[in-house]
Amino acid sequence: MSFPASAPVLPDVRRALAVFAHPDDVDFGCAGTIAGWVDEGIEVAYLIATRGDSGGFDDTPREEMPARREAEQRAAAAAVGVHRVDFLDGHSDGTLTPSLALRRQISAAIRRFRPDRVLTSSPLRRWEHLTGPSHPDHLAVGEATTCAVYPDSRNPFAFPELLDEGLEPWVVREIWYAGGPGPDHAIDVTDRIDRKIAAMEAHRSQTAHLDVPTWIRDRLTTVADNAGLPPGRLAEAFTVLRTTE
Repeated sequence: MSFPASAPVLPDVRRALAVFAHPDDVDFGCAGTIAGWVDEGIEVAYLIATRGDSGGFDDTPREEMPARREAEQRAAAAAVGVHRVDFLDGHSDGTLTPSLALRRQISAAIRRFRPDRVLTSSPLRRWEHLTGPSHPDHLAVGEATTCAVYPDSRNPFAFPELLDEGLEPWVVREIWYAGGPGPDHAIDVTDRIDRKIAAMEAHRSQTAHLDVPTWIRDRLTTVADNAGLPPGRLAEAFTVLRTTE
């Protein structure tokens, strides 16, 4: 199973909401692209489903990890010009499912922020990559976010208690998937690579063991080459779908 070909990108996007499972997910796959959106004047916000309590590569006590990773994500967001970062409560790293509770929380966030565009992880598994993009939490957030985009956030009869909270229905017009099979919409991020590096290096608990600049350039060079960009360019790639006719 794969996605259809990407749709043309909407020309009039004012707000974009990025919804991901863990601190650092958005930066590994999308920080260069998001820096470009900010440069275009798009207001970007992040919604993170967990505080990454199962992550890390050192002996940091487990009880300290959530606060540490939340602070890292806020610093990483600031590096690309994003200043609104919200975290959901009630979900532990490694245990996410596309539950009604998660769909409700994401729907509430969509109605609250009212984005034209939502960026999230792919709900489709990549069998050639059983690590990274196919982490169960990534798939779960991608599925729950897709359900929140349609039908939940636009349907006044879905989670009607949200109306009592003053959260009116909202139609997201475009969704971008990261990490999915066959991404065909490449974004040249060469001129914003320093901000992507800074964002990833902010996640010290996850990246201190990596040569981050080399890791990024190797992977983004491959993406750019696969997309047919000129030699020396760096790119991130997505699938873009319209949610309205």
